[in-house]
Amino acid sequence: MNKYFKLAAIGLASVTILAACSSGKASTTSEDGDVRKVKVAYDMASKPISWLDDKGNATGYDVEVMKLVDELLPEYEFEYIGTTSDDLLIGVEQGKFQVGVKNAFWTEERTEKFIFPKDFLGLSSAGLVLKKENEHIKSLEDFASAGYSLAPIAANNAQYTVIDEYNKTNPDNPVKLDAGDAFTVDVVQWVNEGRVDGGVIIEGPFQKQVLDESGPYYNLKDEVVYNEFAVIKTWPLFNKKEQDFANAYDKAIKQLQEEKKTNELSKEFYGRDLFEVLDKVER
Repeated sequence: MNKYFKLAAIGLASVTILAACSSGKASTTSEDGDVRKVKVAYDMASKPISWLDDKGNATGYDVEVMKLVDELLPEYEFEYIGTTSDDLLIGVEQGKFQVGVKNAFWTEERTEKFIFPKDFLGLSSAGLVLKKENEHIKSLEDFASAGYSLAPIAANNAQYTVIDEYNKTNPDNPVKLDAGDAFTVDVVQWVNEGRVDGGVIIEGPFQKQVLDESGPYYNLKDEVVYNEFAVIKTWPLFNKKEQDFANAYDKAIKQLQEEKKTNELSKEFYGRDLFEVLDKVER
């Protein structure tokens, strides 16, 4: 009987070890064995930054980086929740989500509502959509000097802050900046229709909308251009009560940056390694 119990104990231990080895992350839980489930909100209509693919899976640069962060944090289990940009901001602020990713830029106003970790998530190319005939406009200075009109930007959109910062630094040559009612407007369409001379857009979405054969504005690929005026750091936004979670993220993202994993994902989703110009990034 004793021999039977010994064999049973050995068998149970073997099964436990095998299960831990085969389950990947489950084999490396925190010291006390607890795993905390956290909700990661993402903008599900911002390809290639973040979106819901045809198979119903969350993907995109921001999402895939967070998946790698999750792998390095055995004490956490990430659940990805697709939503809109506005709902993400409200949801993280109210604690509905513990963290949100949406190609978010840093702003002073946002520091009052969210925790910004020490280390950024990625880099984003910001530029102007222009008619082909205006492709000589290479910077905000050029745009302002030409007296061109800019598509309205919602005041709570960090792109508004970027242009506002430029205007404060260049009071003698400001861009005409109007606050819109919506978080974003369809800048490609506005420029194409001549409603404005230009609009601020992120390079990734411009490529997917205009240069991709399946994009909604592929027919305008010879009519409009994208001219980059800045590369900007992007951040995950943590709920104000999630300082420990933000600290854990910092350790993980630092390792991923050192291993060049973020560089690889930048090339995969944006078609270029934006980290190559990191030393020139001012914001």
